[in-house]
Amino acid sequence: MNLNQLETLITISKTMSFRKAGELLNLTQPAVSAQIKSLEDEFKTVLIDRNQPVTLTDSGRIFLEHAELILHTVEDMKERLNDLNHTPQGHIHLGTTTSIAIQILPRVLSYFQNQFPLIKTTIHSMTTSQIMHSVENGTIDIGITYLFEKQPSLESSVLYYDTFELVVSPDHPLSRYAHVPIERLHDISLIMLSPETAGRRFVDQIFKQLNITPQIVMELSSSEEVKRMVELNLGAAIISKMSIANELRLGTLKMVKVHELEISHPVGVIYKSGRYLSSALHQFLLDLKGMQEIQFIGSE
Repeated sequence: MNLNQLETLITISKTMSFRKAGELLNLTQPAVSAQIKSLEDEFKTVLIDRNQPVTLTDSGRIFLEHAELILHTVEDMKERLNDLNHTPQGHIHLGTTTSIAIQILPRVLSYFQNQFPLIKTTIHSMTTSQIMHSVENGTIDIGITYLFEKQPSLESSVLYYDTFELVVSPDHPLSRYAHVPIERLHDISLIMLSPETAGRRFVDQIFKQLNITPQIVMELSSSEEVKRMVELNLGAAIISKMSIANELRLGTLKMVKVHELEISHPVGVIYKSGRYLSSALHQFLLDLKGMQEIQFIGSE
């Protein structure tokens, strides 16, 4: 058994195809088949059901779980050995929400890559709850997200504060108001973030406390999708103020203040308590925590 065989099995589990796995790994299909056959012969079991689409057998699923652990251990060993050179380098997997990825990370990563070109970063877009879970189980190294709840298994540090605001199209009837009472939301069509997002959970909590039943006409998974629908005047929305900075400047969206929504929410970085911090991860966290709030909320 070698590491290439393990990587091949993992890739097949994701693509459900010997051909696609070969393309991703720059291997011919016969070479992929030979690697899997060699594993099956060594462990005297069938790992893959070759019927279309390709699936893992029960043995294959058990094997996959251990293969991922082995490769993760090898990557951890490489990081620790690289750290002996005292040069920050390595690969960081960072999870964040779509709006944060678009608004914040270009500035952060541009600075970081200029300072530390040997450190590579992969961005994974997901909801706040998925980020928390992925950091906890080690799927991603760090997350940047809303810090609504403290978890003992996770370390966190506040980077800046954001609010959720009511936004409408300039053609919407509410656009002529600077402020409206929250009771007005009874009577308008709302485009909402999907229920698993941090912003939606906050809005649902406010509505429940005030006995407001919103007229939801659409639910979307990201702020970017919501903004586009509001710009088309298909409804109003309550989304992150950070995410609408550009639209407010261009005049494609209008923000209408609602007193009950004016609550500041911390946005911060999280990582698993007690985990080994590679030189790359340590440097990234050090620089991230050292940035002033204005560096995150700049308007360029």
